Amino acid sequence: MLRPMQQEQEPRYGWVVVWACFTALAVIFGIAYSFAAFFEPFVAEFGATRADVSLVFGVTGLVYFVLGAFGGMLSDRFGPRIVTSAGMLLIAVALLAGSRAGSMVQVTLAYGVVLGVGVALVYTPSIGCVQPWFTRRRGLAAGIASAGIGAGTLLVPLVATAAITQWQWRGAMTALAVFVAAVGLAATLLLKPAPSARRGRGPGAAAVPGVPLGPALASARFRWLYVMCLLGAPSMFVPFAHLSASARDLGVADAQAVGLVGLIGIGSLTGRFAVGALADRLGRGPALVGVMGSLGASMLLWLAATLGAPGYAALAVFALWMGLSYGGSVSLMPALCMDFFGARAVASIIGTLYTGAALGNLAGPWLAGRVFDASGSYAVVIGGCAVLSALATFAASRAVRAPAATAAPA
Repeated sequence: MLRPMQQEQEPRYGWVVVWACFTALAVIFGIAYSFAAFFEPFVAEFGATRADVSLVFGVTGLVYFVLGAFGGMLSDRFGPRIVTSAGMLLIAVALLAGSRAGSMVQVTLAYGVVLGVGVALVYTPSIGCVQPWFTRRRGLAAGIASAGIGAGTLLVPLVATAAITQWQWRGAMTALAVFVAAVGLAATLLLKPAPSARRGRGPGAAAVPGVPLGPALASARFRWLYVMCLLGAPSMFVPFAHLSASARDLGVADAQAVGLVGLIGIGSLTGRFAVGALADRLGRGPALVGVMGSLGASMLLWLAATLGAPGYAALAVFALWMGLSYGGSVSLMPALCMDFFGARAVASIIGTLYTGAALGNLAGPWLAGRVFDASGSYAVVIGGCAVLSALATFAASRAVRAPAATAAPA
């Protein structure tokens, strides 16, 4: 009796959705984090400061985190396939426009704003599409799907670096646009909503089970999760924008410096698979607290490297450690949202929650660049990230212990 029920709750097509989501996330975040490969070409082409160039990465993250809630709402209304496919096409357009940019303002509009909107239309709808397909293996499914972020972070920046060497940065950006239109769109066309998430779309149909958006956002559990995202964001995104530059300052060669972003991707892949699977058995809430604490602790190793620890070795270990912690936290969030609030508005809830990371994603890399331009060191910013991560860990612990949200009217 139990076996058929489990099969009904977790149909085989759910795993098609998992791997389609994996591919879609690998494409969009591989493109977003390829920013590390374009960092120095932008500085050289436009004579920009590190703060100016870092602002592009910050704007991208700000846009996709702020508009992620909007993308989730569109997905809940129209379905993930239409919304995510539109997002992929928009990313390809952004890359083509960026390849023809004549100033940092134009780069920011294309690679920052337009690309950010495209990512917003893909990210939360695709990851939100996965959760309703699964019950028993939800953490594993979420981990595999979100591992696409790690895979893209590992591979695409290295491909972008090689493409820049071959065709210069403008040609490389054009090639990436073709890649997005071909591979990304093929993945998003496979994203179908689960049968449980399709209920309630017609007149008189049964409502999808779970907490509506309004009561979910008003709950103490959501508020603490939001604070966690807000405070933890700098530690997640400053390394993506500045770790390669920090390595170059220590005399590391360009290919190895960009490769550190790839090591973050390797760590992220490991974290998403391992933490997601372990959390299904040990508890997803305690696992979230653990990985947030680990993220803050990893900052201390980066700080040690900037202060004289063996340069590349320390940075490589930091990249792997930080990636594992970051990947574990990102893989757990969608599954926990499903656990805490149900399927009814899960994509909208995930998207709204991720707006908490928007400020840290924008201000963190930009402020790190400003501090470096003024002081010639990243030490103060890295220390600040460690402190903020400690506070984020406390917020995660409060979210896990908070009372469950209910759908009861106010």
